Order: sequence, then C-alpha cells, then structure tokens
Amino acid sequence: MTAKLPAPVVLENDVVRLEPLTMDHVPDLFAAGGGDDELWRWLPIDTPRTEEELGKVARKLIDDDVHVPHAVVLKDPLKDPLKDGGRAVGWTTYADVPGFDQSIEIGWTWYGRAVWRTAVNTSCKLLLIDHAFTLGYNRVLLKTDNLNLRSQNAIKRIGGVHEGTLRRHRKRSDGTWRDTVCFGILEEEWPPHRDRLAARLTRSQPA
Repeated sequence: MTAKLPAPVVLENDVVRLEPLTMDHVPDLFAAGGGDDELWRWLPIDTPRTEEELGKVARKLIDDDVHVPHAVVLKDPLKDPLKDGGRAVGWTTYADVPGFDQSIEIGWTWYGRAVWRTAVNTSCKLLLIDHAFTLGYNRVLLKTDNLNLRSQNAIKRIGGVHEGTLRRHRKRSDGTWRDTVCFGILEEEWPPHRDRLAARLTRSQPA
C-alpha cells in the first residue's frame, strides 16, 4: 500500500530551516520569486504576478492532503547572497506516490533566483531525504519536465537514478504536452551520496 505522508516538522542544518509552509511566509516568498517567468517556467501553474496569486497557490498546497509543503528559510546570513538571513526563499514538498509501496516524492520545489547555484538545494535535499529514510520509506522519487535540463542535472548530482520517462504525462500551463523524467533513490543507495554531498557543503561548494 502507499505509505502515509509524514507529519509536518521543522528540519534544519547550518544553511536552511525547512518550516511547515504557512500564509505568513507568502510576502517573503513573493519577494523571492514572484513574477519571475524563468523560475516558474517548469511548474504546473502560470507565473504568479501578485502576492495574492501566490497566496492562493500556497493556500491550496497547505490545504490539500497529498502534499506536505515546507518553506525554505535561509538560516545563516553569511550564506545568504542578500546578507539577510531568516527569509523564506522558496518552498519544497513531500508528495504522495500512489501505487508505489513505501515511496515518497520530493517535488513542487522552487527557489528564488538569488539562491540558484548556492548550497540551498543540496542542503534541502539532505534534510528531506535523510528524514524520509529515517521515517522508514524505501524509496524517494523525484520528477521533472524532460525539457528542464537544469533540474535533471541537479537531481543526478544528488544521486538520483533515471528510472524512465512518462510520455505525454500531463499538460503544461501553456497547453503543450509534458514528458516527465523520473528519478529514484533507494534507501541503500543514499549513504554514500549523503556523505559526498555533506563533504561538499563542508568545503562550501555550491549545490
């Protein structure tokens, strides 16, 4: 049977704090990524042009029963490109994976452009994947658009193994068909990747 989704909790390391997403995060989130077409290009909604529009998307994620959304909050101002720690700069979610035993998906992830190519993504994935396997999940799934090469490369860097491509999986917001590339990380595959990524963070290399 499909695994039960985890309860919302706070997860943190030296770089980020993942907090259960609330409406209080929306102003910071809009400042980080509102109106940025490139940032929202691969996500299943039109670019939010106002704080109200972004708030409606956040509200839907918070209220549904197939996602556990977290706000990505910069914890250390020294690691913040804008030198202002404590701001929400994106969100990421756990998601249900119907039809897969003891699997969980990490997805619906975005970060403001200011923290691209920093340690933020690696730090988030370390927290989320570690937590998933600690809770007893067997497999973590990550999916992305077949045209989103930046995301595919990021998933491969954290240890994702290409498991296949779902052709014409769903329509993009512009009406074109999206092929979805699927990656997985098994519990026994994760420890060496975790150690490698943690070592990169210690050397202050970007994600």
